Amino acid sequence: MDILITGVTGLVGRYLAGHLLAAGHRIIGIGSRQTPPALDDANFTYIAADTTRQGDWQESLNQVDAVVNLAGRTIFRRWTRRYKQSIRDSRLLTTANLVAALPRERQVTMVSTSAVGYYGSRGDDLLTENATPGDDFLAQLAQDWEAEALDAQHLGHRVVIARFGVVLGRGGGALGQMVPAFRSFLGGPLGSGAQWFPWIHIQDLAAAVEFVLSHQQMAGPFNFCAPQPIQNRDLARSLGRVLNRPAVLPAPALMVRLALGEFGGVLLASQRAVPEQLLQQGFRFEFPEIEGALRQLLKTEDG
Repeated sequence: MDILITGVTGLVGRYLAGHLLAAGHRIIGIGSRQTPPALDDANFTYIAADTTRQGDWQESLNQVDAVVNLAGRTIFRRWTRRYKQSIRDSRLLTTANLVAALPRERQVTMVSTSAVGYYGSRGDDLLTENATPGDDFLAQLAQDWEAEALDAQHLGHRVVIARFGVVLGRGGGALGQMVPAFRSFLGGPLGSGAQWFPWIHIQDLAAAVEFVLSHQQMAGPFNFCAPQPIQNRDLARSLGRVLNRPAVLPAPALMVRLALGEFGGVLLASQRAVPEQLLQQGFRFEFPEIEGALRQLLKTEDG
């Protein structure tokens, strides 16, 4: 299969491209950096482009069977009004440009990223794909982002909306933020620690993307998160056990909000999301529980 991946220089994009190349697919990767990811494979082609703008990069959609849309500025930093607009533009404009460039004479599968932030902060509510959306910034962003992608359905294409939980992988992302604090004996739960933490091992995420690409009957929204969500305090305990560090220093909610502003509210939000649709379609998770996932990801680092 010929697959185009936007956001290929990010943590998920690099891993997914390598996973799909190893499975025998041909990949066109698009990223904003001039330097391509270190993927030494004859079946990998890299295009440096700003996907929020129309350009020659869109011609590559005539060559592919599927698109995996991962492009978007990170949310893991303090938000200003200007940066929030950049978060929106990087997702919505890229997705609109992809849809506009899809071929009209044949069907292409489009797997477009969203997030479980779609549901807003919902306490202990169990969130399947049928749950109603929230109304905060990330929830509205997810709804608008999904709407842009679903426009491809009107052109006859198959669209899968992948609502990501927090992706756990080596070399960056959420673990890259958390592990240094725990290694420095400063780790612990955020706020009350009672908020639910929807997560997914990067290996399971890549396998789930390949799964939906290969099953033509699958369309619409899917929660890309492990079947066993955990509360933040249990995440802290598990990470402490794996790193052999205490996990007893809580970060009070007020401090989190003062330090990180509006983004701090995201870290304190609660989404008890479960992958009902993936499980019903027969997908099997390699890492369904958090401690096994953390041990596999950190085993080469922990010594």
